[in-house]
Amino acid sequence: MNPLDVLTADRALTVVRAAHIPDAVALCHALADGGIRTVELTFTTPDVLKHVAAAAADGRADVLLGVGTVLTGEQARAAIDAGARFLVTPGLRPEVAAVAVAAGVPIFLGAFTPTEVAMALDMGAAAVKIFPAGRLGPKYLGDLQGPYPGVRLLPSGGVSAANAADFLAAGALAVCAGTSVVPPAAVEAGALSEITDRARAFAAALTPHREP
Repeated sequence: MNPLDVLTADRALTVVRAAHIPDAVALCHALADGGIRTVELTFTTPDVLKHVAAAAADGRADVLLGVGTVLTGEQARAAIDAGARFLVTPGLRPEVAAVAVAAGVPIFLGAFTPTEVAMALDMGAAAVKIFPAGRLGPKYLGDLQGPYPGVRLLPSGGVSAANAADFLAAGALAVCAGTSVVPPAAVEAGALSEITDRARAFAAALTPHREP
């Protein structure tokens, strides 16, 4: 499955930030069971590449696992080697983009200003992560569609079930769900049923904007 195809269908990507992940495979299953199949683990989690490798080896076809907070070309190569299906950066990282593009792996580069969005597109971003999206809200995404019609935008930071549909209505390809779906405490405790419930509730808030 192509990450962009899944994002277009599900309209959501879950960003996991936790100091400890007891079972990354089970976590990915819990999220997919709740309706969010695209999962981003990040380099802020210790031993993240071990978790990625374990989840990649699991082979569940409906889970797309990527790595975020990728800051260097070395990290990008290591994440791809571990099995990451896409990469995400918090800001413009030319070296990371070059590695991803050369490997044919979708890269979602972080940006905020119109100039940064243009630079991300020039670097080969498959989609542009707008961070922190909550600062200016959904209307800002609509404003960006003016000079960049059709650009694939992924708002991140400050997105919740209460405002996710507004971001989608403003033109977002999908939204990034963070602690509202995967609170670090729940992840670290292995509270999988709670995480599935949170993912299901978040996905339900997107229902009018999801493909049938």
